[in-house]
Amino acid sequence: MKTKRIAILAYHGCMGMEVFGLCDTLLLANRVSAALDAAAPPPFEVIVTSLGGGMVGAAGGILVGTRTPVASPDLLVVPGMALADRHGCLAPIAALAPEIAYLATAFARGTPVAAVCVGAFLLGDAGLLDGRRATTAWLFAPDLARRFPAAMVDPAAMLVEDGGVCTTGAFSATFDLAMHLVRQNASAKVQRAVARMGLLDGARTSQAPFVDTRMLARPDGTFAASVRAWLDQRLAAPYDLKRMAAAFHVSDRTLLRRVKDETGQTPLAYLQQARVGKAKLLLESTSLSVAQVTERVGYADAATFGALFKRNIGQSPAEYRRRFRADGRGQTADVARPDALC
Repeated sequence: MKTKRIAILAYHGCMGMEVFGLCDTLLLANRVSAALDAAAPPPFEVIVTSLGGGMVGAAGGILVGTRTPVASPDLLVVPGMALADRHGCLAPIAALAPEIAYLATAFARGTPVAAVCVGAFLLGDAGLLDGRRATTAWLFAPDLARRFPAAMVDPAAMLVEDGGVCTTGAFSATFDLAMHLVRQNASAKVQRAVARMGLLDGARTSQAPFVDTRMLARPDGTFAASVRAWLDQRLAAPYDLKRMAAAFHVSDRTLLRRVKDETGQTPLAYLQQARVGKAKLLLESTSLSVAQVTERVGYADAATFGALFKRNIGQSPAEYRRRFRADGRGQTADVARPDALC
């Protein structure tokens, strides 16, 4: 395999770990490759660039040394930015307009691009997500979908590649991107060695187990918000569309249309999501059996609910409990305010 040239576009306020994590993992891949076959070319050449070159102040004031942009890299990667609050990604960031224009131009010239975490918003502003599947940090995925309705946002995906545009999940997904590149451009032996030496799980495919629905933004004052609140108060009750429509003095069809228009989701899909979210909390923080948890969230059959849970989370309820069980004392974990960052 020939050496793959990776350019990482740093900018003021970018997340340093998303730059360094990618750099260091690919450096490790180069070292492992050389140890296994000294005659083989290194899998990667990694260059940290910025539009002006020189030192760039990353998030937290850490200085990053950069070079001016290189011509025609094999992949151009943009890290996410530090956000003061969750509203920071709801409109284009004027200070990054030059970087956004550069990303659009590079892609138009044939350079594949990738974004880590909320770097996906920069690709969206560059027009590169339209008509493509994409992901971002689960906390901000609803915002990405609202800002760029022509994109097909999968909030659970850890990494999505579509038509030369790659996006990843939250923060530590920089390592998932790195391992994705290692799989593409190095031998299976190198891949296994890098994963073991770096304690990197090459099997992560979903953010869903980490999602805490209590942290997601809940716009107030909309029809859909009222419907969701009504469902939240009746989480364990059987789903009854006619009863719900009557409670809001509208027809079944009108209720479904208005909720779908405002959220992109049906009331039943929301109810299932809310039930899974409640079940996650109970599995984490109580000693209730899986059957008891199933009953608490409105299901009579543990197998049916287990299938729904696994379809949404990628793990069975028992597997989820083993991984995420808290202190075992039945205490519900504290959660950040919905408008704060994780």
